[in-house]
Amino acid sequence: RPRPSLPAAVVGAGLGGSAVAYFLQQHFGPQVQLDVYEPAGVGGRLATVTVNKQQYESRGASIHALSLHMQDFVKILGLKHRREVVGKSAIFSGEHFVLEETDWYLLNLFRLWWHYGISFLRLQMWVEEVMEKFMRIYKYQAHGYAFSSLEELLRSLGGDAFVNMTQRSVAESLLEVGVTQRFVDDVIAAVLRSSYGQSVLVPAFAGAMSLAGAQGSTWAVEGGNKLVCSGLLKLTKANVIPARVTRVSLHSSEGRALYQVHYEGSEGQGSAFYDMVVVTTPLHPSRSNFTFENFEPPIADFLGAFQPSVTSVVHGYLNSSYFGFPDPKLFPFASILTTDTPDLFFNAMDNICPVNISAAFRRKQPQEAAVWRVLSQQPLDKQQLKTLFRSYYSVQVMEWQSYPRYDAAKSLPPIVLHENLFYLSGVEWVASSMEMIAVAAKNVALLAYNRWHQDLEKIDQKDLMHKVKTEL
Repeated sequence: RPRPSLPAAVVGAGLGGSAVAYFLQQHFGPQVQLDVYEPAGVGGRLATVTVNKQQYESRGASIHALSLHMQDFVKILGLKHRREVVGKSAIFSGEHFVLEETDWYLLNLFRLWWHYGISFLRLQMWVEEVMEKFMRIYKYQAHGYAFSSLEELLRSLGGDAFVNMTQRSVAESLLEVGVTQRFVDDVIAAVLRSSYGQSVLVPAFAGAMSLAGAQGSTWAVEGGNKLVCSGLLKLTKANVIPARVTRVSLHSSEGRALYQVHYEGSEGQGSAFYDMVVVTTPLHPSRSNFTFENFEPPIADFLGAFQPSVTSVVHGYLNSSYFGFPDPKLFPFASILTTDTPDLFFNAMDNICPVNISAAFRRKQPQEAAVWRVLSQQPLDKQQLKTLFRSYYSVQVMEWQSYPRYDAAKSLPPIVLHENLFYLSGVEWVASSMEMIAVAAKNVALLAYNRWHQDLEKIDQKDLMHKVKTEL
């Protein structure tokens, strides 16, 4: 069999790995032959859990309406948007609800204004300004432009202000634009606890992305978000190898870098040579413990830590009296966020719907047994479960290192580790969402393509907005 002209390895088959495999094939065409290494199972953090023969999202659950790459994937793969089942939210302080959503939009606005003045309008304007600039990335990528570092990517979208937003907290940025401390403590803290499991000290850019998701309309994939990953890998005809990568060593061949990927799977150890490698699992001892060999200078260790996170999927009867509703029939909320209160042992909980929703589906009444997803930092003990639930049939617990601990590192990781060795997961230190990972995957594929073909005009260009307008 003739050797393909570009053998490439992708480490990890989560959304990052499957998206970068798809984009690499889109740009390089049949020239690229892809091996994707994944020891656990395609989908990564986009996982489901089974309760009573029904599947439920255990982690990455909702996708923002402006997520254009995710929208494209769903269209290309012939998948559908899941039917939305509306439910009201509230923010709980440990003693009482500080904010409750109603069925009436105008009443919700009035309550926000009554409690917090025009803070919510200032927040909205701030988030919209960030999102408007962020959306430029799609134009740049459509024209084939790529960035060799996360700083360059951010600078092209929003100048130094965007880079600075990775170094200062969301609380500081919001207070500066006139949002009140009370609004930050009640509302912003609750949103960030439910999305990142962290406080209002997360960087402003990560905070803005999370708040955009909380404000805008969101959607999910019928049958489970992980179908995007398996669908993209099937579409690219990538060769998925069920093995864990243990090390990547550098060799050279005809003046080009050649990478040897060593792995171990159920059938023992092995290795293979590649012209290009993309690492899509976080390079952190707690997440992936493989090493780099023969690199000069050596590839540096990445600083920072990951936030432990626990998802408990509980099938049971909510203890509504803990939330101030002695009669469970009167409990109106499907989703409960929490403020940053020392005694509160959970970050958020929601009454979740299965990944397949029939036309006849209805949400369970509050007095009925329902499936609840509880997010917390530590596993819930029996007493804590008893506090939240009158009784329950089953509890399934997933512990995972979910998001970067945003207070733990002050610089952003590199994208280019070596000539044709790329790192995708570093984007999570800017912000962590499905769309951010898809944007990073497209950027890595374009960067790899432009570097391979020595098209340096398409990398790290200044004044891109002007260039793109003139190209149009």
